[in-house]
Amino acid sequence: MNIYQTYLEKIHKVIIELANNNKIIIPESLAGINAEIPPEKFDSDISTNVAMVLSKLNKKSPDELAKLISSTLKDSDPLIEDISVIKPGFINIKFKPVFWTKFVEEIINNQKEFGVNLKEEKLNYLVEFVSANPTGPLHVGHCRGAILGDVISNVLSFNNHKVTKEYYVNDYGNQIINFTKSVYFRIREIKFNEPFPIDNPDLYPGDYLIDFANNIISSNSDMNFEKFEVINEKLSNLSIEQSLLLIKSNLKSLGINHDNFVSEKDIVLNKEVENVIKFLEENKFVYKGKIKAPTGEDNKNWVEREQLLFKSTDFGDDKDRALQKSDGTWTYFASDVAYHKNKVDRKFDFLINILGADHTGYVKRLSSSVDALSGTKNKLICKISQLVKLIKDNKPFKMSKRKGDYITVDDLIEEVGKDATRFIMLNRSGDVELDFDFDAVKEKSKDNPLYYVQYCYARISSVFRNIDKDLNSNIKIKDFDFEYSNEEIKILKKISEWPKCVDLSCLKLEPHRIPTYLYDLASKFHSYWNLGKQNPEKRFISNNNQIHPDKLIFLKVISNVIKSGMNIVGVDTPEKM
Repeated sequence: MNIYQTYLEKIHKVIIELANNNKIIIPESLAGINAEIPPEKFDSDISTNVAMVLSKLNKKSPDELAKLISSTLKDSDPLIEDISVIKPGFINIKFKPVFWTKFVEEIINNQKEFGVNLKEEKLNYLVEFVSANPTGPLHVGHCRGAILGDVISNVLSFNNHKVTKEYYVNDYGNQIINFTKSVYFRIREIKFNEPFPIDNPDLYPGDYLIDFANNIISSNSDMNFEKFEVINEKLSNLSIEQSLLLIKSNLKSLGINHDNFVSEKDIVLNKEVENVIKFLEENKFVYKGKIKAPTGEDNKNWVEREQLLFKSTDFGDDKDRALQKSDGTWTYFASDVAYHKNKVDRKFDFLINILGADHTGYVKRLSSSVDALSGTKNKLICKISQLVKLIKDNKPFKMSKRKGDYITVDDLIEEVGKDATRFIMLNRSGDVELDFDFDAVKEKSKDNPLYYVQYCYARISSVFRNIDKDLNSNIKIKDFDFEYSNEEIKILKKISEWPKCVDLSCLKLEPHRIPTYLYDLASKFHSYWNLGKQNPEKRFISNNNQIHPDKLIFLKVISNVIKSGMNIVGVDTPEKM
């Protein structure tokens, strides 16, 4: 039950009725009218801007219109206790206590649907995320984007959209040649005691390659490792296979599973690059031209040469983009355009890409290419995952490891666990830098948001456990007429915001709203729980180990929302802590 949507529809009905009676004039579209959460300083439950939206059209003050609309709205709804008008014309609605009783009853009767927007059109999304080069383990830089993509997928799925999670494997190009050579030299080191050329800047030095090399040697006893040129192709496939096994293991430890792994090499070998170039040529989206040196950069060595260019500026980009190098080979961008044509052809409603901070400048050209390929503006949505700074003892923290010169996902999980990693990585919007404080993550206090939310669920579980009830069992309502106190209504008002939180998280693709909401709900619950320390009447369980059945329902509603939210985030809700 989304009370904001319900009352927005009631407001629409009231103003349409007033318009039909020639008391006001309304526009063709009512899209600018809202029903929102009022500021806490006002003793009200819903606020609407309807009077201010209609003021200019009706040539009346918002205050005058608000009084007319308020009077009609209150007369039409017996659950409204009071309506006040706040300058410059907001209408604030306060409900009778019985409203919240009915609200809880409806949630309990529709537990699985609470928070889901059943009226919204259900769409088909492709979410591509991580897509790190298959040359080694995932590191902290990949971790935040991986979790961002996974939780965006989760919240869309929760809201009954169809979601496919995809990983694009960049297994073609110079980096793969260098990676394969690195594995080859590790094999030579193991089999023939040849020193690894550590001074070669093109090679990958990480010790994880020793594991790859040993695995390849043991599973390919008949393979001759004498000449790189002879075994290059087979060794490349084996090396990528080893890397993907490690990457999938890293993802699994984060609680992430992709539906598809799409190979860049397959895209290239299947002539999809040539095919998409032909498509662009037929639609006059490409031409032969020259690119000027980038603005503000030292351009003394820049050579202007004729290249095949995509008309990216026709779709809002700041310059046209090269598809082919001067030597005739395709650019990295050309392969990306082919991959996105592959996506477009699979008929998704929206394509979502999660990109690292170093790809911020790449967004516009990708979006432009998808606009051209699909004929649909804004079909591709790119979300940037900004950098993570690891902090310990109030200073930058570097963990020792054997993986190379970076901190791996497994290093991080070993230090703080999967749940803390996922929850804290979502603690801020993905487009701003995040400080990951190891000390705060390990605290058992409100300064650790994961602990604070999990402890809320554990406290509720303890109440059920003390009266031999199963928290996860369904509760049936019978003769339910409980009226809640002001402290309980504050929590129920927060509960009422859950569907709006889900809607906004889906609409804006901002999953950090979920843990933020859960923390706020947990804070309100803990404050309410602590009232019982001074006032025995506020305790959930009496001295004779009894609890009012309706209070049990109240706790069940809170626990259901906590459980739903934590499932979206992908973390556990322990019943004991």
